[in-house]
Amino acid sequence: MDTRKKLLAVINPISGTANKQYIPETITEVMDESKWDMMIRFTQRPGHATDLAKQAIKQGYYGVLAIGGDGTINEVAAALRDSDTALGIIPNGSGNGLARHLNIPIDVKRALEEINNDRIEQFDYCMANQHPFFCTCGVGFDAHVSAKFAESKKRGPMSYLKNTLVEYLRYRSEEYSIETADQVLTERAFVIACGNASQYGNNAFITPNASMQDGLIDVTLIQPFTPLDTAVLGILLFTKHIDQDTNIQSFRTPSLTIHRPKAGVMHIDGEPMMMEADIEVKCIHNGIKIFLPKDGGENKKTFITPIEEGFWNFVTTVRSELNI
Repeated sequence: MDTRKKLLAVINPISGTANKQYIPETITEVMDESKWDMMIRFTQRPGHATDLAKQAIKQGYYGVLAIGGDGTINEVAAALRDSDTALGIIPNGSGNGLARHLNIPIDVKRALEEINNDRIEQFDYCMANQHPFFCTCGVGFDAHVSAKFAESKKRGPMSYLKNTLVEYLRYRSEEYSIETADQVLTERAFVIACGNASQYGNNAFITPNASMQDGLIDVTLIQPFTPLDTAVLGILLFTKHIDQDTNIQSFRTPSLTIHRPKAGVMHIDGEPMMMEADIEVKCIHNGIKIFLPKDGGENKKTFITPIEEGFWNFVTTVRSELNI
């Protein structure tokens, strides 16, 4: 009798910038045949990863490996939430925000090797109206840029940076009302980011203290700022200190509603979509099972942390001296 656990590998052939044709061979080479009964499928259209994951649940699969970027992971995870089938994250996209938050290796072979350890934990996911997200969602400039990036033929960090710089010069902040159980904020905002995890991707930490296991959403509201502030904000974004800037408001809540004058674009795990004027965001505690690295998980310290801390102290001192 075959006692191996059934795993489905779902590969998005167009995510990121690298060719994916080598991946099935890598899966065969790396995955422990004594533990796993593997099935491999390539996606053929938007939403196909969700359909494949739903079929896997019905067929009693132990886990589904999402091989692609945050959009692919979102599609698979959207099907697996509130089920007993675990999500395996094999990052192969442009930003890989969820993988980086969970300290999953940004290398297909190494990430697959970690699946062999069969370590699984429960994590939160969130909803924006009827749309699930697992990393971040947001309105404002980041959503605007994600829409422009989706139209671009070129992928990767440099293309994203180019879009960001060009659109910054054109973008105008909007008025929002944010309602929670405890308060109502009315602000003109450049960005309103809601984080289940800590970053957009590429180690850009928009909600640097977010946990996927606390039942709460970390909210970062960036107020309009001058061009002189952009360099400092960029530095703080990549050194996990953006929540300490004077242009920032941040708080945690299990749910919130964002009111804006009219419907518009929002990003869900980096993917743009049109959303109603009123957006209800809520956290679903322990709603999804995820494979983790043997020695990984949230908030793992790395060798660069003391450097980041020292650099932040330097930036704080300079800003204080210049009164900015």
